[in-house]
Amino acid sequence: MTTTHVELAPLENPTAYHQEERTRVVPWTQPGLTITRLRLVSNPGYPAWDVSYCHGSLAGEQVRVRLPFDQLPKRGMRRSLCDHAKRSGCFIDGLFTAISTLQ
Repeated sequence: MTTTHVELAPLENPTAYHQEERTRVVPWTQPGLTITRLRLVSNPGYPAWDVSYCHGSLAGEQVRVRLPFDQLPKRGMRRSLCDHAKRSGCFIDGLFTAISTLQ
């Protein structure tokens, strides 16, 4: 049986991207943070996205981003992200333009 994966917003150069050093971890509410990539993965038929990783940029430094969730529903995913942001009490810059999914 062959499995076909569908990827939205793939990296142009994944090897170079993943070689960048990101040792500092910051919360997604960190002032000045811009989310640069929110990677979500799932299996066809499964109702949720698992967070693979979240990266951002803070004053020119590439950082790992700590999220208040590790899974999002496939149906209503953007609404769920908005709800998390509202509960966090801040606007999360770059959040919707940085989403990448693999299913």
